[in-house]
Amino acid sequence: MAGQLSQRGVLSLLLFLIPAVTPTWYAGSGYSPDESYNEVYAGEVPAARTPDYQVPRWCYTLNIQDGEATCYSPRGGNYHSSLGTRCELSCDRGFRLIGRRSVQCLPSRRWSGTAYCRQMRCHALPFITSGTYTCTNGVLLDSRCDYSCSSGYHLEGDRSRICMEDGRWSGGEPVCVDIDPPKIRCPHSREKMAEPEKLTARVYWDPPVVKDSADGTITRVTLRGPEPGSHFPEGEHVIRYTAYDRAYNRASCKFIVKVQVRRCPILKPPQHGYLTCTSAGDNYGATCEYHCDGGYERHGTPSRVCQSSRQWSGSPPICTRMKINVNVNSAAGLLDQFYEKQRLLIVSAPDPSNRYYKMQISMLQQSTCGLDLRHVTIIELVGQPPQEVGRIREQQLSASIIEELRQFQRLTRSYFNMVLIDKQGIDRERYMEPVTPEEIFTFIDDYLLSNQELEQRREQRDVCE
Repeated sequence: MAGQLSQRGVLSLLLFLIPAVTPTWYAGSGYSPDESYNEVYAGEVPAARTPDYQVPRWCYTLNIQDGEATCYSPRGGNYHSSLGTRCELSCDRGFRLIGRRSVQCLPSRRWSGTAYCRQMRCHALPFITSGTYTCTNGVLLDSRCDYSCSSGYHLEGDRSRICMEDGRWSGGEPVCVDIDPPKIRCPHSREKMAEPEKLTARVYWDPPVVKDSADGTITRVTLRGPEPGSHFPEGEHVIRYTAYDRAYNRASCKFIVKVQVRRCPILKPPQHGYLTCTSAGDNYGATCEYHCDGGYERHGTPSRVCQSSRQWSGSPPICTRMKINVNVNSAAGLLDQFYEKQRLLIVSAPDPSNRYYKMQISMLQQSTCGLDLRHVTIIELVGQPPQEVGRIREQQLSASIIEELRQFQRLTRSYFNMVLIDKQGIDRERYMEPVTPEEIFTFIDDYLLSNQELEQRREQRDVCE
């Protein structure tokens, strides 16, 4: 049995009978010891006779591997294997006694039982997910196992466990948890110029580089801001990416997209005129066209372009008061000078003393500013031939032109009448009695103003107040 236990690698507590030369006190006993026998089993005590403890009948010497036997003999301390000797068996630390704790040497020269010392072991520790452990002495007593986690994971729980005397491990099983956020690297910040006549720029970039320090799994990457390839307006724009791993850890990065617009100095409208511009009016590629108010004419470059050098092409024109040529051959030649420039208010009366005429001219003279703002020129046709007078401001019209105007606009000399003509030369309203300038202004503002004139009116609404 001792040989079999050794083959199992178990340090056994064995009861050996030492096959030595038979002592001299065995002579004549008539018992021949079996040298191959190494364990003592319990046997029945012969009832034929009472044991004689004075006769040195011996059991084989008791040897306990990885333990010890404390024996007490009836014959005294020097007789540890004599008949009747009782031995208390125990094991060294780290071993557990298997079998009888106490044996006695029987008359049959056998010990009353068997026992051995088995080395104490803890169960093998299970492997932990995303981690490992190393032990100082395997699963044996006092062996210490230290835990560690894979890169990107952190240990939660006992970092080490010890195999205790009761065959259990101290502490509890730890776990490896992923608490490290992913690693994310955004593209570099970038700057781009807007294209000509545009206030935006299309900007592209590669997606961010994302890695997870634990299991390498990235579950989601979100973008806060416009997508790559979007049109970005002028200014700085923050683009932020956020990455999430399987354990819901997250990491963010950001970069800046800056769009610049080449701009020229702000143009000022000409005196007695205004500007109409494309795009933003001062950005690279924008074109600004100069216009003059009614009653004024443009002299110089009609338009200017904002160049890549951030300077305007050409030079600014000026607006000068419209020069009316009354020395024309026909009324049509006279009216053509006002086309798309001025509205006309033609006042006709039979004579200068006409009370309607005098009332109307008085009201109009007091509202010169409002008439100028609405680009209205007054033509007066007063009296009867050959004393009939026609005038535009201070300039006198010829009799032939007066006659053609009356016929063309169907204006009678018999009584007071007045006609309002728009910038396209169309008869828009007729009056048979004097009207207040406010009524004329309301009609023009509601029905005759262009979008540009409306904008100017909003800007200049208090000019005449």
